[in-house]
Amino acid sequence: MPRTAILSDIHGNLAALEAVLKDVESQNCDRIVCLGDVVGYGPNPCECLDKVSKFEFCVLGNHDSSALFDPEGFNAAAEQAIFWTRDRLEESDGDPEAARRRMEFLCFLPRTVREGNVLFVHGSPRGPTNEYVFPEDTQNSKKMEKLFSMIPHLCFQGHTHVPGIFTQDLQFIASSALMSPYGTDNPSRRLMINVGSVGQPRDGDPRGCYVVFDGVSVEFRRVEYDVERTVGLIEAEPDLDNFLGYRLRDGR
Repeated sequence: MPRTAILSDIHGNLAALEAVLKDVESQNCDRIVCLGDVVGYGPNPCECLDKVSKFEFCVLGNHDSSALFDPEGFNAAAEQAIFWTRDRLEESDGDPEAARRRMEFLCFLPRTVREGNVLFVHGSPRGPTNEYVFPEDTQNSKKMEKLFSMIPHLCFQGHTHVPGIFTQDLQFIASSALMSPYGTDNPSRRLMINVGSVGQPRDGDPRGCYVVFDGVSVEFRRVEYDVERTVGLIEAEPDLDNFLGYRLRDGR
C-alpha cells in the first residue's frame, strides 16, 4: 500500500485545505485521496474542487451529491449553503469550460473505492454516502456488527467530522487519545477509521484533521490554519449563514 494522505470533509474551506496540503508535503506521501464532501458550508467550493480533482481519487460525499441534486435532511443553513454552492459551480466566474469540468468531476465520483482489503467511503460500508457512524453507536451492537460484517479489513470514512477508530469489540478510540501511530497490520482485526475533517472539525479542536496511512499503521495529524480568513469570507457572503464560520473557531 503506498503511503497515503487521506483527507475528508473539506467543505469549501480553502484556507484549511491549503494548510493541510502543506503539511502533507512534509510527510513523504506517495498520494492523496479524499473521502468526500469537498463542497458545502464553505466559501471556496470551486478552488477546493480544482485541488481535489488532482488527487489519486475522491469518493462521493452527501454534500457533493446535493450540489448536483436537491438536498435531503439538511438544516436551513446547510440547505442555503448548498444552493449557493451550486450557483457558484454553475457560474464558475463566467468560465463555461471550468463550470463543465467541475460539475462533471462531481457527476463521476464513485460511492466507494476498494483496494485489496481496504475500503474507502464517505459515510459507512452500508450507506457509503449518507450513513453516519458516531462514537455513541458503539452502544448499538446490532448496527456495529452489521457494519463490521461488510468490511474486508479496514474501512476509512468521514462524514461525522469526529476523528477516531472503531474497533470490532465495540470501542471508539478518539484520535486525541492516540499518542503514536496506531497499528493496523493484524488481518484478523477489522477497523473503521474516521479520518476527521479538514475544513470543519467537530470534536472541539479547530485544527484541520487528516490521516497518513502506510499500510501497517495510521497516524492522525492536526494542522492549524487561518480560521479568520474563512470566517471573513463567509461573513462577506450574504447567502452564507455567519454561524457556518463562527463554529470553526471552536471546532464545533
